Amino acid sequence: MTAPAEAADEDAIPEFPMRRGCPFSPPPAYAELRETEPVSRARLKVNGKRTWLVTRHDLYKSLLGDSRVSANLKLPGYPLQVPVPEETLQSVPLTFLSMDPPDHTVQRRMLAPEFSVRRMRELRARVQQIVDQQIDEMLAKGTGGPVDLVTALALPVPSLVICELLGVPYEDHARFEKWAWAIMNHEVSDEDRGLAHYELDHYVDGLVTAKESEPGDDMISRLIAFNRQTPAVEHSDIVSMSKLMLVTGHETTANMIALGVLALLEHPKQLAAVREDPELMPRAVEELLRFFSISDAGTARVAMEDIELGGVTIRTGDGILPLNNAANHDERVFPDPDRLDVRREARSHVAFGYGVHQCVGQNLARMELDIVYSTLLRRIPTLRLAAPAEELRFKDDAMVYGLYELPVTW
Repeated sequence: MTAPAEAADEDAIPEFPMRRGCPFSPPPAYAELRETEPVSRARLKVNGKRTWLVTRHDLYKSLLGDSRVSANLKLPGYPLQVPVPEETLQSVPLTFLSMDPPDHTVQRRMLAPEFSVRRMRELRARVQQIVDQQIDEMLAKGTGGPVDLVTALALPVPSLVICELLGVPYEDHARFEKWAWAIMNHEVSDEDRGLAHYELDHYVDGLVTAKESEPGDDMISRLIAFNRQTPAVEHSDIVSMSKLMLVTGHETTANMIALGVLALLEHPKQLAAVREDPELMPRAVEELLRFFSISDAGTARVAMEDIELGGVTIRTGDGILPLNNAANHDERVFPDPDRLDVRREARSHVAFGYGVHQCVGQNLARMELDIVYSTLLRRIPTLRLAAPAEELRFKDDAMVYGLYELPVTW
């Protein structure tokens, strides 16, 4: 039986279940939806618009692998998670994340070499050096701390790494971290979010302009050089790509560092396992990525044709939210999914999305997490929380889940 896209009773459509109050697991509604209605209707809290939720792993991959869906956030049905005035939305150029092929394909081909496995091998020693330097500074503050791991390690490591990759002066990190926070936070006013976009655009435009005349050994300079040899994009596109890498390149990894450390400290048997067998760390990284799925609704789409999915007809123009956190806790794929298991084979997770828009920087994220977790646990074997986990502030109000602070001692 095929369900219609229209609902007879608008009031019967539930609000999209947010993550609030669920620090270590998805909203309970996700499991119920997977079993009873894996393709279901929901209302967005931000604007009351209707969208489809996809909660089963196989249907998630089917939807994101379908060429009949669009990532274009300017389309009327796109399920935006933050309030943006329509005139503002239509006036802003699309970023790499919101483009469809062939435009997306062109920019992805330009970026992909910067995040290849070979490039990550070349960067590994420098990332290790950055991590060691930050831990040195932590330890220099005195025996036992307490120290906020977010400001001491989780945020500066990916910020330093992405700054070096892009050729961005690290002394500017406080500015772009502030802009990134305003852009990614649900609760920020339209005016403040717009100002953050404007100031960050202006800042990155200045960087790109400077490197067009004085290139260096960095990603922005290489994008400029590549484009001069094989013209494919405009100056504004390189600004947009650079801005996206700057924001997403530190925000997501910083949140995963803090959450991963918290999870290991709160699961002593899992922590003991990776300490006893360091070879488990790559598996632990994949499991932590699956376990938290921090960008739960980062794969929003719009149907460009009628699509049959899970016994339901999604109509042309309908918005769709394939939920990473729901798919990554599907017991059909991950037995006992709400249990953290560092020995689990979790490579089939979709924390980085799926299909043509799968995260281009995933190799960098994996490497940073591996180095940070391994080095921290080795160098500070007595690391422990300096506050109860239930008292910590989680980023329930942001598009990317994480922690505001993580006080630790040793």
